[in-house]
Amino acid sequence: MLPRKKILPTSKTVKRNRAISWFTNIKEALSGTLTANKRKADFFLLFLIFLLTIFGLIMVFDSSIVEANIQFHDKFHYLRFQAAYFIIGWIGLLIISRIDYHVYKKFIFYFFVANILFLIIILIPGVGLQIKGARRWFDLGPTTYQPSETFKIILVLYLSLWLEKKRTLGQFFALTGFILGLVVLEPDLGTTIVLMATAFIMYYVSGAPIVKFASAIAVASILGLLLIFTSPYRRDRFSTFLNPHSDPLGSSYHVQQILLSLGSGGFTGLGIGQSKQKYQYLPEATTDSIFAIIGEEVGFIGSVVFISAFMAIIWKGFQIAQRASDTYGRLIATGITTWLASQTFINLASMVSLVPLTGVPLPFISYGGSSLIVCLWSIGILLNISKQID
Repeated sequence: MLPRKKILPTSKTVKRNRAISWFTNIKEALSGTLTANKRKADFFLLFLIFLLTIFGLIMVFDSSIVEANIQFHDKFHYLRFQAAYFIIGWIGLLIISRIDYHVYKKFIFYFFVANILFLIIILIPGVGLQIKGARRWFDLGPTTYQPSETFKIILVLYLSLWLEKKRTLGQFFALTGFILGLVVLEPDLGTTIVLMATAFIMYYVSGAPIVKFASAIAVASILGLLLIFTSPYRRDRFSTFLNPHSDPLGSSYHVQQILLSLGSGGFTGLGIGQSKQKYQYLPEATTDSIFAIIGEEVGFIGSVVFISAFMAIIWKGFQIAQRASDTYGRLIATGITTWLASQTFINLASMVSLVPLTGVPLPFISYGGSSLIVCLWSIGILLNISKQID
């Protein structure tokens, strides 16, 4: 009797099985079968985030009311969109906080590749939406999507998996150099710095020797200076940083209006809703410069309380990272916290001229769907890590 001929699976069958396996992983994660919650989520962290996002809604409405009324004849225009982002973000946070963070290992590579493709496609003229010389957004009709915002959390999740194995300095530079190069081309130096700080701290926490870490910082600093001095608009911003009074009606105008706004607030502030700078004197009042409106209305005392809330969130994040049950969780928590800390520092420091003015939003506060949703979903991951602490 002749042996039965072995039937090999076709390429279509292989692809179908892979797709079924991939979707099964997602289904298991969402159904909670992969979640191993040993304790309750960190309520203090959750409470701080809730207070900040509610305050953010109030300040977005407050700072945008004049602009919205003039441009759209609807003073609730920005509030309506931000409220929708708020709801989406919080629903996602509550769901993600119940999903075991280990499940991301199974499909983060695919999200990483997809986001890389988005960063490449957005650079194509006519495809990416160009605003003020920067091509960073996809036009989705009533709203926009900024791939560099989602890439912050995707990079953290991918690097956490990638750095579980020992990586050489050359391998680290090859990966991060390619990624950061795409963001620089948008151009978006602020986000590049945030991503670079996040990646470098994660590399150090993964066990990189201090000598290699110091070498990486030195190389990054040199590249940063090259980026500043080889771009006319970045060079102008750096010159303005060195001399904020050099051109009060030109390149220094934005900085001057920010300082005027903060100075007007004094010790106790003008009161919520009483800002004068929001009457179209201050550029980017709802996004990058929203802290200037906050400082003007709540003053020095209110600003100290506001900044203290961010410091408490960062402290809780690093505490979760320190106590995480495994290397993967420690790297994720470190990455998320470093990203939020560096972005908050850059935004606030640029408002008081400690660093050159850069276009990064203030987490949980600034207007923008991509930023708010990604920040909230990232907190959901952080909360899940906190649940699994031994």
